Amino acid sequence: MTTENTGSHDLPITPELAAFMTTGWADTRHDDLPQLPVAAYTRKRRARLAQRFPGERLVIPAGDLKVRSNDSDYRFRAHSAYAYLTGAHEPADVLVIEPSGEAVLYLRPRSPRSQGEEFYRDRRFGEFWVGRRPDLQEAASLYGLETAHIDDFRPGGRTLDQDAELTSHLSEMRLIKDEHEIAELQHAVDATTLGFEDVVRALPQALGHPRGERYVEGIFGLRSRLEGNATGYDSIVASGAHACVLHWIRNDGPLNPADLLLLDAGVETDGLYTADVTRTFPLSGRFSPIQRQVYDLVYEAQNAAIATLRPGARFRDFHLAAMRVIADGLAGWGLESDFETGLYRRYTLCSSGHMLGLDVHDCARARAETYLDGVLEEGMVLTVEPGLYLQPDDLTLPPELRGIGVRIEDDLVITADGARLMSGALPRSSAEIETWLEGLQ
Repeated sequence: MTTENTGSHDLPITPELAAFMTTGWADTRHDDLPQLPVAAYTRKRRARLAQRFPGERLVIPAGDLKVRSNDSDYRFRAHSAYAYLTGAHEPADVLVIEPSGEAVLYLRPRSPRSQGEEFYRDRRFGEFWVGRRPDLQEAASLYGLETAHIDDFRPGGRTLDQDAELTSHLSEMRLIKDEHEIAELQHAVDATTLGFEDVVRALPQALGHPRGERYVEGIFGLRSRLEGNATGYDSIVASGAHACVLHWIRNDGPLNPADLLLLDAGVETDGLYTADVTRTFPLSGRFSPIQRQVYDLVYEAQNAAIATLRPGARFRDFHLAAMRVIADGLAGWGLESDFETGLYRRYTLCSSGHMLGLDVHDCARARAETYLDGVLEEGMVLTVEPGLYLQPDDLTLPPELRGIGVRIEDDLVITADGARLMSGALPRSSAEIETWLEGLQ
């Protein structure tokens, strides 16, 4: 009898049981799997990448499982560049583009039931533990790629995240989205719209819970799992002064009907493209005069920013347009907000948008000259999200303004002559917000 244990709770496997486990299984192989729609696009992307690095071996890993606690892993999410080039999502696999331009996907295929113990004993990769993986032929059919066993992979060549030039170029390739990507992003935005509507309908219950923020987080998370893979990032559910914390993800506070709620959330599709939308709305259903004053200034700033979006405009133009409106508005309230010296930034803190795609802050490894200091082109997808964050302890503010945080964030795709508001199904103006709240409750 063997005494081998593969996990702390495993019992020994007798030779008789090991032999018994290899027989009596139906053949469940799929010989006619249709190619995934994304494969037509990943093929073109790989060809473009190979042309940029002719005669070189390029290695793009999917990434590995990461431990959350003891023997429990986080749910796996493939590296964005790997997903972009393959459409595949399994851990520990590797895409290699050979010097000839030929692409090979090295993967851990489904383990045969007729040999070995992996399929029922391996807690990380075993089919009985984590589900079925495709075999080599199934993967080749799905992804339109030559496949090989991961055991045959040999390191060497330019490797993603180790080679700065390769990593940067892959980020820059993703700046302009193809039609498949834009469709994925629109699906993400549409699902996010449903999630925001779910939240508004659930507000009566959330208001009655001591952790109302977390109630809202759960409602949106449910929609994300029903419509896609998950949330694209940790949802920001910020009531009252919590909205002055840019990345408030503790989400452990109550909801006060006298406060605003800032909800920054996005659904990630099964293809791993994420939306990124923010709405700030009054939990009472109606803005107070001071809340409306702050909200309407942010709305005016967002409109000014959106108006700059068109091919050939500098990426930074929309932020500067929004900030000029913010600075002028703050000055009109009697605050120190000079634009040239940047004093207004005490109350607004951060940039007004970013590229969007497989990552919520997409293309982050692109060179400044092609992204932050570059110009907009048709097919780029970005967020526009000005905000005001009036800290509760800021003595430069009159008491009635302290503790109010407002952000309005929308997703837009650059078109031939301007930009299309992908998240236009959600209301933006204060009057529209109030009508929306009333209609859903």
